[in-house]
Amino acid sequence: MATTADLIITNGRVITMNAHQPQADAIAVAGGRILAVGSYDDVAAYRGPDTKLIDAQGKTVTPGINESHIHIFGGSAELDQLSLYNVKGYEALKAAVQAYAASKPNDPLLIANTADYTILGDGRGLDRHILDSILADRPLALMSPDHHTVWANTIALTKAGILEGRQLPSGNEIVMGDDGLANGELREHYAFDDVMALSASAGRDRLGLSTGDEPEIAPTAADRAFDRELIKRGLHHLASHGITSFQNMDGNRYQLELLSEIQAEGNLICRGRVPLHYVSGDIVEQMDKAAQMRADFNGEWLNSGTVKVFMDGVLDSHTALMYDDYADRPGWKGEPRFDQETFNRICTEADKRGLQIAVHSIGDGAVASVIDGYIAARIANGARDSRHRIEHIEVVRDVDIQRMAELQIIASMQPPHPPGQMGLPLEPTLTRIGRSNWKRAYAWRAIRTAGVDLIFSSDWPVSPVSPMRSIHSAMTRQRWADDLPDNRQTLMEALDAYTTKAAFAEFAEDWKGQLKPGFAADIVVWDTVLDAVDPKVIETVAPAYTICAGRITYQA
Repeated sequence: MATTADLIITNGRVITMNAHQPQADAIAVAGGRILAVGSYDDVAAYRGPDTKLIDAQGKTVTPGINESHIHIFGGSAELDQLSLYNVKGYEALKAAVQAYAASKPNDPLLIANTADYTILGDGRGLDRHILDSILADRPLALMSPDHHTVWANTIALTKAGILEGRQLPSGNEIVMGDDGLANGELREHYAFDDVMALSASAGRDRLGLSTGDEPEIAPTAADRAFDRELIKRGLHHLASHGITSFQNMDGNRYQLELLSEIQAEGNLICRGRVPLHYVSGDIVEQMDKAAQMRADFNGEWLNSGTVKVFMDGVLDSHTALMYDDYADRPGWKGEPRFDQETFNRICTEADKRGLQIAVHSIGDGAVASVIDGYIAARIANGARDSRHRIEHIEVVRDVDIQRMAELQIIASMQPPHPPGQMGLPLEPTLTRIGRSNWKRAYAWRAIRTAGVDLIFSSDWPVSPVSPMRSIHSAMTRQRWADDLPDNRQTLMEALDAYTTKAAFAEFAEDWKGQLKPGFAADIVVWDTVLDAVDPKVIETVAPAYTICAGRITYQA
């Protein structure tokens, strides 16, 4: 007798992502795995009296979405914070902040996100004096969309102890005013960490991103419960968008412990991979810690084994590392977070332990340095199936695309990020890059054509986590000039980057990312026929059901 299915999905337009059986109508699931894929007649033998049936009503069914670059703890925290998305002008900013402050009378730090670099318009920049005129008596911090700049008011700077400035590591800056005091603009993590630590979570949600260290003061049972509830809200948010796996791009052991506690409660509804974020400290000790995290967390629901590193910042604040000078700032290329010798050693020590490396590299100078580091590791340790990654790659030289292909480096890119997409302004980014470099910016097509494995993501909370908004951006991207390459992606290319290739990027291609017998029953039933939707409106598509390991984690 055939195994009885726990769940059968029927009447679907199933896109399997399995080249040997690209399409089907029905799927049978048991014990968290796929039993059969085919016609209803093929799976009917698995139906029993207790089998749950889902009628897909002719709509598209795909593998679960694998979000390969997010920040689960910080993103979860931001769900309850003020969003300034599409807020423009001083009066609108003032009204939004003051209303939010009134709604949060007890918050020790008011945080507003998605504050665009041009939010005031007319070439005006934010500073503490403007924020003081909006709210002077409570700490206030505005975070840029890219999460690399914060603007804080005077009381926040004072409470954080940085009103008079402070010496910081390379690539970070507390911008000083003519009066000798901080003007409120804080560039990169070391500049604004002390301000963000004034928050209700005492900055625990940002530790994996800012330092990669563990909490200095051991969290109490109440702290841990608070943090778990935060993350659980985030997990439900992911599931509501069809996401069944996430690959975090910041991390420490504390995040893994919280997720493990959520798993023990039975509430881990998305599979997660969490790295160690290396910022500073003894390299050997830190890589040993990363190896221990991999040994201790190595299941299908929760695992580690990656080292995350930042090589540079972002274009809009001139902190991305360029190969040549910025087009709008002659004599300035940006500063690397690590000199080449140190970075080579980080790569060599991580690679020696069989750890994957993922490096934030936005400028073409950073991308070149990271590839050099990966080559140094290969020379020291020998070639292996390392699947090292480069995150973002917003500007890249042609020669480095070829080097990525030769070294089998994974390109991890974000369709929402090019200027002009998803409401982002064209400036100041296009001017920073320079007209002659536009063809090498966000070069999805050239990277794919070169044979580099390409994965897509949102970088949530930098961009909304919705994969359909990201796929919309990938399919409808506009050229900034007629002589530039067409970087638009097909639906199948975008789905591949969010499923099959994303599974490959975390060494899981033999058990997830496709709908085929024996694979994980991570499935999305969408609310429409995907390949019949005009790409211009595909962002409105949503899940009818999200299923992870055969369990319904979201139902519309």
